[in-house]
Amino acid sequence: MPTALPGSGPGLTDGLPPLVDHHCHGVLRRDPGPGTFARYLTESDRPPAAGTTFFDTQTGFAVRRWCPPLLGLPAHCPPDRYLARRHELGPDETRRRLLRATGIGTYLLDTGLPGELTGPAETAAAGGGTGHEIVRLETLAEHTAATVRNPDDLPGALAHAVHDAARTAVAFKTVVAYRHGLALTPEPPGTDAVHAAARAWSAAGAPRLTDPVLLRHLIGLAVATGRPLQFHTGFGDPDLRLDHADPALLTDLIRALAGTGTDLVLLHCYPYHRQAAYLAAVFPHVYADIGLTLTHTGPRATAVLAEFLELAPFGKLLFSTDAYGLPELYVVGSALFRTALAGVLGEWTAAGAWSEEDARRVGVMIAAENARRVYGLP
Repeated sequence: MPTALPGSGPGLTDGLPPLVDHHCHGVLRRDPGPGTFARYLTESDRPPAAGTTFFDTQTGFAVRRWCPPLLGLPAHCPPDRYLARRHELGPDETRRRLLRATGIGTYLLDTGLPGELTGPAETAAAGGGTGHEIVRLETLAEHTAATVRNPDDLPGALAHAVHDAARTAVAFKTVVAYRHGLALTPEPPGTDAVHAAARAWSAAGAPRLTDPVLLRHLIGLAVATGRPLQFHTGFGDPDLRLDHADPALLTDLIRALAGTGTDLVLLHCYPYHRQAAYLAAVFPHVYADIGLTLTHTGPRATAVLAEFLELAPFGKLLFSTDAYGLPELYVVGSALFRTALAGVLGEWTAAGAWSEEDARRVGVMIAAENARRVYGLP
């Protein structure tokens, strides 16, 4: 059984340490049917158009390129053959074979998504690594609100929940891009405004949290813990408006949080990755992430990674997969990262712009060292 991704070849990425996947999600415990499997290949929450399939995407092609050899099949085999082999092996063995081939040693899992998904420890055990939790603020707030009877007690309960979560979580994450958009007020809301918003939210039955006052308040609570705070930016499912997820919209908030000592990590970023790289370049407490982007850009991942590196300081860029639901997405995310990194570093060293020593050093930084520093990992 292969224990490493095939086909990446020797080169400047040979000396990479075990990768730190600083933002990812659990995978399905059960074997998904063909329709369910294909839905995880896209950010759309709708079925494919008539006569089309999500396998005919860059992500679908990448799965067929990198994953079949890990299950004993030829690369690029037809989807039905691959899914049959997956079913034959079963979900546990499939998960183990795929995750152990990624080269990922540390998994930082956002546990805020619903469904029967593996948690940090279970995911890491399947991959032979270690796992840590990232707490999603909006999910934490919604769970907390469901336990509070008196609306006036809700602000205190939220503060306690965030403080308590910080004891074990390595970071927080916000999906305010989905709930409101990234154009948030830089000033934290006052106590009266928070209580009024809490009462209104409770009166509505504490549904999905979209109130900008409470969302901004949660960000302030998370920042006060000193844990890194991740922001979803850029593309995602149709629940967001892409123009509201441009990380440049965070500029005023980023300035306001500059003296707090808390690092902000901009996730995904595409197609606004140059804006994210700029913010990482000019603000010491801002970092950028390549997760999800490379998975969805396929053979163009090399060009996109090079665009990230146009402005982003090399100590400010972090690897992740943003894998969700399918262990295949961990494989694709790590494989495309390695091949894109090798392509970028190889081109720049061949041109004489970088030395091979510097290229290898930067590769190690992006693959693991930057994340270990930001999240305080051992």
